[in-house]
Amino acid sequence: MAFTQSDIAAENGHVGPHPSYIQLAKPYIFEQKLQECMAATGVTEAKEDNIRLQGVAWIDSLRKALHLPVRTFNTACVYYHRFRLVHVDTEYGFMDAATAALFTACKIEDTLKKSREILCAAYNQKVTSAEHVSQDDPMFDNPSKAIVGLERLMLEASGFDYRSRYPQKLLLKLSKYYHLDRDTVGKTAYNMSLDLYRTFAPLKQTTSTMAIACVELAGRLHERNVQELEAGKGFKKWRTSRAEVMGRYRLKITWNGSTYKPAETLLDLLDLYTHHRNHTTVGQEYPIETFIAIRITLNQEASANDYPRYTNSVKKRSLTNGTKAANGTKDTRSAKSPLSPQDTLVSDGKSSVTLSPEAAAGARVRAGLKEGTVRFMLDPERARDEKKIVAEYFKVEEEEYEVEVEREKRRG
Repeated sequence: MAFTQSDIAAENGHVGPHPSYIQLAKPYIFEQKLQECMAATGVTEAKEDNIRLQGVAWIDSLRKALHLPVRTFNTACVYYHRFRLVHVDTEYGFMDAATAALFTACKIEDTLKKSREILCAAYNQKVTSAEHVSQDDPMFDNPSKAIVGLERLMLEASGFDYRSRYPQKLLLKLSKYYHLDRDTVGKTAYNMSLDLYRTFAPLKQTTSTMAIACVELAGRLHERNVQELEAGKGFKKWRTSRAEVMGRYRLKITWNGSTYKPAETLLDLLDLYTHHRNHTTVGQEYPIETFIAIRITLNQEASANDYPRYTNSVKKRSLTNGTKAANGTKDTRSAKSPLSPQDTLVSDGKSSVTLSPEAAAGARVRAGLKEGTVRFMLDPERARDEKKIVAEYFKVEEEEYEVEVEREKRRG
């Protein structure tokens, strides 16, 4: 028996064709959303750090082997981070995801490389020069198709937003403006800007915030402190704040029963250099005591000025309705996972913002029936206006009226 229009309307909540879903591009993803996505994947903090650092190191090694510019490296890292936020790590290998991110970035930054060429460079890195192969080798046929398939998922995870941020150019201008030595402070700050992409800071902060943080930390390492930057002068010109550049270390955020310690730009770098020095460029050049001393200084400044631990956060409403959960139990009514398409429905405009197009597609209507189309848009005002216009055509209007009916007389 075929489904009727009334059956579909009952499932969808509206009559007629599906109005489609709109997913807005999100150029910035703040710490609160990052923690939500990582909690949904169920990955531990140690495993998450390990996969993230290995993936970025793989991208960096391929970028050097293929002689790609830094802007391609920046874009590839951002796409790799965004991809991992919406796909569970067990669904793919981190090398495949990192290779697909670099392949996608090469197209976006107009530094075109074939998927077979990238795979060939990755293979040749593992073997001796005598065992090098060409990109036409048949062994790359199937992996090449897999990389092309992952490319689509990379674009969907980013919302087809091709805008990228490159802090290196502004960083060099700031070093020159504050009369910092190019071969010492400038070089260290530049290497820091590359290490910064091993963290989630590029997803959270603007170009100016990242550049200022790298210049300030490089100046502190070389004992060439820039007083204007440390005092926060001129930050309004760059549309940033001291709190975004530095952040606060001692504050903990409790959300959905879990405690998080999110970090802002300077502290992201210091966390990287104190816990994962061997995976960085600058961290191996200085003793760990130097980074700890800088961190103590920043903590004292943050406590004195009462800087927030991280910015642009929203306090979540308690799910227990003012009552505490039973001792030793967890609240199962936690936030929906952005990874499961059947859990989140966004076409009504009332649900939370999701990161993945699978989640934006909403719940399945019925097996065998077509779902609504997911459309990606960059302008939120245009999406809001379009949704308002479309809603008029799906509005259900009902009228009540009375009709007098004459009753026939009963026969005796």
